[in-house]
Amino acid sequence: MAEHPWEHSFPAPARWDTPFEVSDISTILDTTVAKYPERPALYFMGVRATYAQFAALVDRAAAGFQRLGVGPGVHVGLYLPNTPHYPIAFFGILKAGGVIVNYSPLDAIDVLAHKVHDSETHVLVTLDIPQLMPHALALADVAPLRTLVVANLTTDLGAFPHFSGVGDASAVSPQARRLSFEDLLANDGAFTRAPIGDPARALAAIQYTGGTTGLPKGAMLTHANLTAATNQYYGTMHVEPKLLIEGTERVILVLPLFHIYALTSVMLLCIKNGNEMSLHPRFDAAAIVHDLVVNKTTMFYGVPTMYTALVNFPAIAEMDFSALKYCASGGAPLPVEVGHAFARLTGCPINEGWGMTETSPAGTFTPLRGKRKDGSCGIPVPGAEIRIVDVDNPSTIVAPGQRGEMVIKGPNVLAGYWKNPAATAESFNEDGFFRTGDVAYMDDDGFIFIVDRIKDMLLCGGFNVYPRNIEEAIYTHPSVAEVCVIGVKDPYRGETPKAFVVLKADHPPFTIDELREFLKNKLGKHEMVAQLEFRATLPKTAVGKLQKTVLVAEEAARTATPSGVRG
Repeated sequence: MAEHPWEHSFPAPARWDTPFEVSDISTILDTTVAKYPERPALYFMGVRATYAQFAALVDRAAAGFQRLGVGPGVHVGLYLPNTPHYPIAFFGILKAGGVIVNYSPLDAIDVLAHKVHDSETHVLVTLDIPQLMPHALALADVAPLRTLVVANLTTDLGAFPHFSGVGDASAVSPQARRLSFEDLLANDGAFTRAPIGDPARALAAIQYTGGTTGLPKGAMLTHANLTAATNQYYGTMHVEPKLLIEGTERVILVLPLFHIYALTSVMLLCIKNGNEMSLHPRFDAAAIVHDLVVNKTTMFYGVPTMYTALVNFPAIAEMDFSALKYCASGGAPLPVEVGHAFARLTGCPINEGWGMTETSPAGTFTPLRGKRKDGSCGIPVPGAEIRIVDVDNPSTIVAPGQRGEMVIKGPNVLAGYWKNPAATAESFNEDGFFRTGDVAYMDDDGFIFIVDRIKDMLLCGGFNVYPRNIEEAIYTHPSVAEVCVIGVKDPYRGETPKAFVVLKADHPPFTIDELREFLKNKLGKHEMVAQLEFRATLPKTAVGKLQKTVLVAEEAARTATPSGVRG
């Protein structure tokens, strides 16, 4: 196998070894503003802001943050949904010289408090809505947090994109305990640009991982990491003949901006491309379909559960998706059947990719032209080297087609875990590759196929069983909308697969025996489902990924009850 077998799979003129620069992240916005000042940048609740207007608000945010004492080494938390406040604050913090800490609106208060304390967040920006304010107020007393900046949809967006600027600028001082977003912007936009030095050493964001076990760890992402990831994605999208035209596309931004997928793959990349971003605070299939069909949005980024909802949307086959040019899926493997169904219904194929918080999240991409392979997350992005190594000996590369752990090296890979050198050391092999924890294989063309997470692998009667294989088979059943497979205790086999299924509307349930009969030519005997449970919904993470940990915890609680294991 060639050292970099994916190089010959790159669509011309894209190249894997294309050099690119790394820099201060805010220069991405500055460059686009200079090129497209009057191009729409943000669209929210029927109102648009041009790139020039967006940049002016960013400068005022930077000045406001500096009055609060934000500068090099000061950490500012963003506890926000997808509203214009997020991108304005994001770039304002960076221009002021601060470091961003993202907070999930779905986190429990104990987890939020841990992040405030662990990350040393001094200022927190939030939105005055019932889903956020109670927790935000509780966090106000958690050290070292000293200032709460509160945005308001009614007062702020009434003047968006200009913001009236009539707030009380005197309230913005290092001693302020709470002030409005309007007050933060009540200035002339004059600020002192803080030099970052070496982008590879300058911390830009602390991005907490999911924390599937214990408390989440903070991935340290530098300015170089985030600009490298943005440029890596950018390099994959410019192919001949052109599909996406810089400065003209309109993108749906419904993935949560506090998550690394939306932050880099959508927001930063879209700004670099001069795209208009249509902000959606939450996923609503009807609203997304309206944006795609009526507003003629040209690009959509989602996760598999979003595509599942869209392919099952009423009368979708009768709608006009002719404006849609590009769709991407990430966050979790896309079921092949869901991808095929979406392409049939809309005429737009889904481009699958892989990434994670620790890779900023660039990793792999599906070429826009040339080879595409069902079930693959694509080939490595420019400048990222990926290997498949032996799980027990992570410095030994396995043969093509053989399963192993995927490891990655590149300028997009995190600098380490915040205040956790032990976890940092454990996450890299002796060759300096980051250990992803994903079981995968690579073919002779450099295409990567994710099998499962190592921690999700089941050991059934001595056989390795991968839940994703079972899920892919069940997704081909005509009645299945969503499925999640986990391992449950079995007195004979140790573990056995259990499937949790959500049915399509107006489809009847089926028995476990009927499911086994359907799967008998699709799965080996060692993979066969032993238990089946129907659910109205399945638990999901903040970004919309199916959340197996919740199902695993529920099953563990059941087996711990005096009544024993449920059959």
